[in-house]
Amino acid sequence: MAMQIYGSYDHSGTDYEERVKEKQAAERLEKAKETEKAEEEKNAGKLSEPQDEYISSERSEKKPTGLYRVEQDENGNRKIFFDDPKVSGDSQGKPAEKCVANTDKVDREIKKLKEEKQQLKQQIRSALGDEKKIRELEKKLAQVENELSQKDNDAYRRQNASVSE
Repeated sequence: MAMQIYGSYDHSGTDYEERVKEKQAAERLEKAKETEKAEEEKNAGKLSEPQDEYISSERSEKKPTGLYRVEQDENGNRKIFFDDPKVSGDSQGKPAEKCVANTDKVDREIKKLKEEKQQLKQQIRSALGDEKKIRELEKKLAQVENELSQKDNDAYRRQNASVSE
């Protein structure tokens, strides 16, 4: 049995490959469109998310509210300046208030307690034979030392300082 084929036949198969690739590309495009459509339907009821936007001071016509400002220094170079409202007074040109804390009264009180402590120590040394008096003086000394430890620190000085303008 012999077969004979008439005509030319191309065995390269490029035509089939091209058709398959075109079909796959079309399917991918269709899936992408469906996904996009589903996303649009999903977000249709939602409002768009707010986004931050820079608005220049010229466009907003408002004075900047920040503490930092850009100006030129004495040499004409651009420089960032910091406005500290606590230091420079208010915006109406009034000078900043100055307060003075005086701790003299507290210092005198602490000095008096230290002197009393020294006197009690001296009295204890001089009262060698009298045990009752020694116990009594030691009790007073412990009270003075306790009061001194509470008052001889910066926190107590700040709390009890007299403030004047």
